[in-house]
Amino acid sequence: MADSGRYSVLFEPVKIGPVTARNRFYQVPHCCGLGHLRPRAHAAMRAMKAEGGWAVVSTEEAELHPSSDLSPYPEQRIWDDHDIPALRLMTDAVHDNGSLAAIELVHNGNHSANLMSRAPVLAPSDMTVDLIYPKQARAMDKTDIRAFRQWHRDAALRAKKAGFDIVYVYAGHRMTLAHHFLLKEYNDRTDEYGGSLENRARLMRELLEDTREAIGDQCAVALRLAVDEMMGPSGMQASAEGREVVEMLAELPDLWDVNVSDWSNDSATTRFQPEDGYQTAYIDFVKKLTSKPVVAVGRLNSPDMMASMVRNGVVDFIGAARPSIADPFLPAKIRDDRIEEIRECIGCNICVSCDSFGIPIRCTQNPTMGEEWRRNWHPEKVPAKGQEQDALVVGGGPAGLECAMQLARRGYEVTLAEAAGQLGGRVVKEASLPGLSAWKRVADHRTYDLSQRGNVQVFLDSKLDASQIAELGIRNVFVATGSSWRRDGVGRSSRAPLEFSDNASVFTPDDVMSGILPSGRVIIYDDDQAYLAGVIAEHLALLGSTVRFITPASKVSPWTEATLEQSRIQTSLLHKGVDILTHKQLRKISADSCEVACSFTGQTETHACDAVVLVTERARHTDLFDQLRDQGTDQFKPATLELIGDAAMPGLIADAVYSGHMAARDFERDPAEIAAAVFRRELTALSGT
Repeated sequence: MADSGRYSVLFEPVKIGPVTARNRFYQVPHCCGLGHLRPRAHAAMRAMKAEGGWAVVSTEEAELHPSSDLSPYPEQRIWDDHDIPALRLMTDAVHDNGSLAAIELVHNGNHSANLMSRAPVLAPSDMTVDLIYPKQARAMDKTDIRAFRQWHRDAALRAKKAGFDIVYVYAGHRMTLAHHFLLKEYNDRTDEYGGSLENRARLMRELLEDTREAIGDQCAVALRLAVDEMMGPSGMQASAEGREVVEMLAELPDLWDVNVSDWSNDSATTRFQPEDGYQTAYIDFVKKLTSKPVVAVGRLNSPDMMASMVRNGVVDFIGAARPSIADPFLPAKIRDDRIEEIRECIGCNICVSCDSFGIPIRCTQNPTMGEEWRRNWHPEKVPAKGQEQDALVVGGGPAGLECAMQLARRGYEVTLAEAAGQLGGRVVKEASLPGLSAWKRVADHRTYDLSQRGNVQVFLDSKLDASQIAELGIRNVFVATGSSWRRDGVGRSSRAPLEFSDNASVFTPDDVMSGILPSGRVIIYDDDQAYLAGVIAEHLALLGSTVRFITPASKVSPWTEATLEQSRIQTSLLHKGVDILTHKQLRKISADSCEVACSFTGQTETHACDAVVLVTERARHTDLFDQLRDQGTDQFKPATLELIGDAAMPGLIADAVYSGHMAARDFERDPAEIAAAVFRRELTALSGT
């Protein structure tokens, strides 16, 4: 158990209205790409949080009516009684593990375009829907408001019937009707629901009162409120109207769940909010104004910070979305004094990106996230070893580290050989760039784990060839030799190499991350269109180069819209003097210039430069794998030979970790079983009605 004085405050029970949480760890509502489409997977994922010690486990936002239809995104849904059995799967699973279940009721107003239901879109005022779709929301009249209050009340009663202990009124992220009515930007009404702050908060007060009256005898009523929009005087501020709302409604909810708005601020990445606990300065006033318990977030990873926040009267509950994804067993590890084993959230927002794409959640640090039901993966438990005794992992990047760690946990004797002088591979390289230092936690967690195990040998500066592996005589080989960035310009927009002059000065991200730097007038050509080119552009601008960013895309790093960073990245580059040209494809590179063409018209133009950094595509390193596969001898032929990570498929760091994890899990598993069931699917049953 943990030191009784050090963290004991985090394990005190806390009363929330008519229910009591067993400790102070609270998984706040967060999206997961499972929702109403994948109820078994959703229940299993939330149950894992409860098993890991989170005293309260919440759903994602739960649509309460067809006029709040977020299709094609699979959020939770509680439209009518048909949704109760699926929700009951989650509440039963959470209760079975000793935790409280919470549901976040939502009507998304103009944030839901109702593309599937085709219901009228509702809002406080006439306005465009919050989606690139030619459709508008209509201003709600009094009849609409009365109907909405009834829908919310009915959904609360269904939530009680489904077994939830805590029911939310949700006014945050600029995504909900209750929040839209509260904000001047959305609400230009002149009746009793508009104008003054008291009027704009009227609907939120009514929802709280309606919900308490309907279910308050058995269920706690929570209010999730964004107290600051981080827009300065042009938006709601914690020092002004945010504070006034809390003062106005101080004792009405049973629990205050407070954060900042919008979602890109609430779930800011470490690239732009590097400090854990970054929201504290915005929410620390709330606890002073109410006797009710308060929960807040801010990518809280440190147990010392958590205990301090409780002892200093900032919060009653440690709220988490992303840290609970990275490590569902974070509370249990603190309780059991296993702090070093915590998989800290790196704030990369890969989890967030899954919601943006409408796919099941995943995590860079935790490859089992979203796989609890369909692959039956547990973050802390792996099957014991089979008949084989040992394994060799070649390459100590994210895939190799994860594979070696899981093989060692299974009980194999593991040898890990890394060609470089340190473990981490691309993780360490990318973590050296501006804003990405937290990413090193991916390597640190696994390196520490391996260092604690007696069945692991690690060899650095050990680039192995096929003959050396044959000498080792280890029959089970996992090849994680990675990839490197191409120097020929082949990428998303061009499948043929670019035209280069003999004296052209061309660099790749690998050069930059290794300290081989261009200078002077530098062009960054981004045909990868993910995150790395933008980081490198910032890096070189900070070092004093004159940087021009050229891309065939319509904006800088378009993939990062999914991680809620794109506007911040482009703004940051502009502030640093980076010149940005979009819709341009690179054609030729010479010693002092390059030629680009318009992606639409083909019209060419020339830009002076001293060097070009090509961020296009990666080439897999498979030579060793090919040698072992094709040139094995009678004296040595691997019994198991598997290519993993970027060497198998260049992708995100999360993809590499997942690849290494799956290889270790599937080792000695029946191949027919693997082939027959890649993973379980949730299929719709037809009732005939």
